[in-house]
Amino acid sequence: MPTSATASSSKMLTLPTDQIRQLQWRFAERYDLQMLAQSARAVARSTVAQMVASGERNSHEWTPAKNEMLEAFDRAGITAAFMEPEEGGFISGPKNLALALAAFELAWVDGGAATASLAGFLALAPIHERGTPEQSRRYKALSAPAQPGETRKPWRGAFVLTEPIPYVGVDTGMLSGKVRIAGWPDGEEPWLQVEKRGRFITNIAFANFVTAAVTSDDPRIKGSCVMILEETDEGTFDHGTPTKKLVHQLSSTGDPIFNLKVPASRIVGGYTIEDGALVPKFSHGEVIEAVFRRTRVTVGLMTAAKLLSAVEPVIRYQRSRFRGAEGAKPGTVRYEQGIQQREDALHRLVDVWATGEAAASLGFATARLFDELDPIERQKTAIMAQRGIAGGRAELKALRDSEQRAVELLTMREGDPRKEEIVADPLVQFVLKDAEANVLCPATKLWNTGNGANMMREAVSLMGGYGITEDCPGFLASKWIDAQLEATYEGPEAVQRRQLTVTMTSDVFLAQFRVWTAEMRRVAATHPGTGACTLATGMRMWLWTLEHLQNASDALGSKLYHGQRQGVTFPLADALCWLLASRCQILDVLELEQRGAYDPSVADTVVDTVQFLSDLCHVHTARAAGEVSRICAELVFGYNEHPSWSNQACTSCCFSAVELDELEETMPGIAAMAVDVIEPNGSHPQKAGPCAGCAGASDFLQLQNKLCSCLSGSRLAKDRAAEAVSKVMIPEALDYPA
Repeated sequence: MPTSATASSSKMLTLPTDQIRQLQWRFAERYDLQMLAQSARAVARSTVAQMVASGERNSHEWTPAKNEMLEAFDRAGITAAFMEPEEGGFISGPKNLALALAAFELAWVDGGAATASLAGFLALAPIHERGTPEQSRRYKALSAPAQPGETRKPWRGAFVLTEPIPYVGVDTGMLSGKVRIAGWPDGEEPWLQVEKRGRFITNIAFANFVTAAVTSDDPRIKGSCVMILEETDEGTFDHGTPTKKLVHQLSSTGDPIFNLKVPASRIVGGYTIEDGALVPKFSHGEVIEAVFRRTRVTVGLMTAAKLLSAVEPVIRYQRSRFRGAEGAKPGTVRYEQGIQQREDALHRLVDVWATGEAAASLGFATARLFDELDPIERQKTAIMAQRGIAGGRAELKALRDSEQRAVELLTMREGDPRKEEIVADPLVQFVLKDAEANVLCPATKLWNTGNGANMMREAVSLMGGYGITEDCPGFLASKWIDAQLEATYEGPEAVQRRQLTVTMTSDVFLAQFRVWTAEMRRVAATHPGTGACTLATGMRMWLWTLEHLQNASDALGSKLYHGQRQGVTFPLADALCWLLASRCQILDVLELEQRGAYDPSVADTVVDTVQFLSDLCHVHTARAAGEVSRICAELVFGYNEHPSWSNQACTSCCFSAVELDELEETMPGIAAMAVDVIEPNGSHPQKAGPCAGCAGASDFLQLQNKLCSCLSGSRLAKDRAAEAVSKVMIPEALDYPA
């Protein structure tokens, strides 16, 4: 059913159901993931919600009630979601989508609860990604919930990266933690002395072990590494004092101190001995890169959950706002609709809802991408090992040919006989997935948390003064302030932008981006109501701007696009994120339309739901197009010097009054078209200087003009979505306490 640009009003009767979401987010055939999501939801909307309602967020300390939350995670299977079945889990294969769904459900009620769950996985992630088989088996077995008949308590972990130094967390390369040789008996394994002070460490109050980043303080140890430290090790394992934070109070945060003697076998990934020195197989940076490029996605989805969870409480508040007043009798519009009589309230809620949909689509698409990438990455690693290639630089060099083949594949026409062979190359598949993941991961973290926090403020404002009270339905005030912290988790916004400035210019990604642009053009032909035409034009504008900036200089002759010019590169990264979120949102609606038509569980409602979600797509692509147009215009023209009323500038772009009089005799009417005219006495129009030209950027102006035209229909879509919101049915009460 192609959605039309002039479709009638949506008749969506209820909020999107679980079956709708399972189709959108591609886990309708995964019963294990459905059960995990339901289990996480049950814990969130009972145990967690009751904790928030009873004031557990008012305490910085780790309390017995908060500890009960961890035990609820164990009973629900959330803790085991990270493990393979043979390790005590119940989900086989990659776990990125699984962990994303669990975090989404928990964050729907409270971000701190989601963080408490994720932090345990984060502690294990360095071991999972880069640990030795022995390390992986030991710590996953210890961390798995007790099986029936077992009396042991599962171990809890923490990841100790950030340091107690100024501007903590901004640069993960700044380490003050040290490791040195404590003893090295002949023919035996070395013993290491590890000193580390952490800051803002999640889960530390109850951690039995930590994975800590340290650097060498001994010439007999080369570089940096990640160490596994246990609370029973010889020395000091001080959990530290609780951080007096204003957010995520259901997670434990503190500043621990460690001074421990541990065997060298605790180095994550192991080590080798070269020329009498201990050389870790992986630096702390290599471990962090492997970990954060996956775990950042779940943090982005936590903010997406907040936005979507705000929709129902806002609708309930707006409709009931005037009930009880003398002039609001049952059956009247004022009684039934309340504030939703007014277009402004509905339009602003539509913006919040559309942002939440886009954020969820981007986050879940990235989680699924990593599930696809993980087995291919292992295959790539095995191939490199067979070829005797080790180390990041050596691998990058070895993959250059595969990158060229990947670009060639993306530019091939259908039916090219070489295509089948290139598609079958696992290294080409790795390069394609890796280039996409290297962009989508930081984009999810940057856009979802940064823009999401801004939109949560809008959601709170839609509740009026009720929004900033403790008994606000949906805990919206807590979610708003929690979102501020999520924007800094695992590297603040500058870190994500810095990564994007490198990864978004790779030849492979840019070739993919061109394919996606053409894809949106095809979608626009069949589904104009999604705003895909607007998005495709915005994508063209972004790519034109990037290519222009890479070859342009400012008025002083300095190159515009390079790593240190963050006033250029960072805004362009922001613009890209808007486009990526809109694309994922549109693709999710297309998936729902295609799959829903054959799913009896949603067959009666899917048409109207698709129409409404398509309108939200159109609303959001219009917003994305506006942001892209603004950012790109500033970058293209903002580094040109504005002309002044100097002789040189006037000679090239001004007319004299006498000259115009002479031209008027042969070209009647030209005087009316002249903008900058110098009078005989030297006077000129009252402005900064002659109007700036568009030399070298006329194509940009044509794109911008086209983009403006592409916005046609977007406000009609907003009106339709607003009408649907005013009529959609919601439950009598929230399914978790206020």
